[in-house]
Amino acid sequence: MTSDTSDPQTRAALEQILDHVRQEPSRTWSIIISLYGDAIVPRGGSVWLGTVLAFFNALGISDGVVRTAMSRLASDGWLTRTKVGRNSYYRLAEKGVETFRRATEHIYRPSPPPWPGAFDLLIAGEGANTEALRAAMAEAEFGSPAPGVFVAPAGSAAPQGNVIRLRATGDADAQRALAAKSWPLDEIGEAYRRFVAAFEPLRSALAAGGALSDLDALVARVLLIHEYRRIVLRDPILPVEVLPDGWQGTKARRLCAEIYGPVVVGSEGWLDQNAIDEAGNPLPGSAEIVRRFKTLETGQFG
Repeated sequence: MTSDTSDPQTRAALEQILDHVRQEPSRTWSIIISLYGDAIVPRGGSVWLGTVLAFFNALGISDGVVRTAMSRLASDGWLTRTKVGRNSYYRLAEKGVETFRRATEHIYRPSPPPWPGAFDLLIAGEGANTEALRAAMAEAEFGSPAPGVFVAPAGSAAPQGNVIRLRATGDADAQRALAAKSWPLDEIGEAYRRFVAAFEPLRSALAAGGALSDLDALVARVLLIHEYRRIVLRDPILPVEVLPDGWQGTKARRLCAEIYGPVVVGSEGWLDQNAIDEAGNPLPGSAEIVRRFKTLETGQFG
């Protein structure tokens, strides 16, 4: 259901999130990437600058700040610009599309992978370029419990390189200990905890039947993905069997589902009316959007 107005309680919960974002260093450029990756790319990828400015006005961010951020992103190869008359249109460049494509695999995936029962340990071989290997392993989301040693759940695809692969088994406590030593799980878990605390009031308001205007729904949706993306891209998404007790990532993902579901229709409604392409036509919607955060088995959010 779409709406022109937000009820006071739900709007107040959204304002708390906006305050949370404003307390951090300026991240306008990063929010632009989140807006494009989550909402614009599924509609074709190119949108009128005026659409972007209207969205950021709802965040209280001035046109000048947004224009500067857009120009910088274009200069850095994240966006491409097209002029039609006096109007500017921006598209997420291949660099940005690929970055968000990888992020999508983490953000919207239905559940952690099954636990294979063991870890693979990869050890740098004689004469290996350890710095290049470390970078490649980090890109592939391998952890590292010690210099030159890399770890991931058994069977994980590893970059090509001069390595020795060993299989590591042990009891549940030993496996959790290895995971905790190999990835910064305490730090990631604390980031998830802060994320849940910031967005829980909005989740509660929506669950109680609260409503947001279509534009506020898009603001809530993009900020939700923006903040979640910043954490989930640091999360190796390990099987639950090797995660610490009370892992906050599980709660954070469910919270995403419980907010994204109620705001997606309204936010898409605003885009239907305001997202314009180079020909002056509305950007077409995508059925992919409403399936996000749904499990394949049940079709339910969560």
